[in-house]
Amino acid sequence: MDRLWSWGRPATVREVVDDLQQQRAVAYTTVTTVADILHTKGWLRRDKVGRAWVYEPTCSREAYTAQLMHQALETSPDRAGALLHFVDRMSGDEASALLAALEQVKARDAG
Repeated sequence: MDRLWSWGRPATVREVVDDLQQQRAVAYTTVTTVADILHTKGWLRRDKVGRAWVYEPTCSREAYTAQLMHQALETSPDRAGALLHFVDRMSGDEASALLAALEQVKARDAG
């Protein structure tokens, strides 16, 4: 996913394997298996180009992160408490970004 997000374009398993192998050994079959799992889960879409599948993310990195955060929040019976602990660990810049995001949502909902 990281490679596909950073490239901003669809890619084959071979392209991902070749890029990953610059840092560490990775098997083609392992990357294929992971891509298939991510496709089954709906995180990647794929199209056949020639004999190869070309994969691309179904959402942005930011949307993916937000969904993970939402899923984590759903596991707590005390969502307000979980949010408080989350916000308590934010930096000043992150808190400012959160306030700006909340203002955007508030303005959208009012409009």
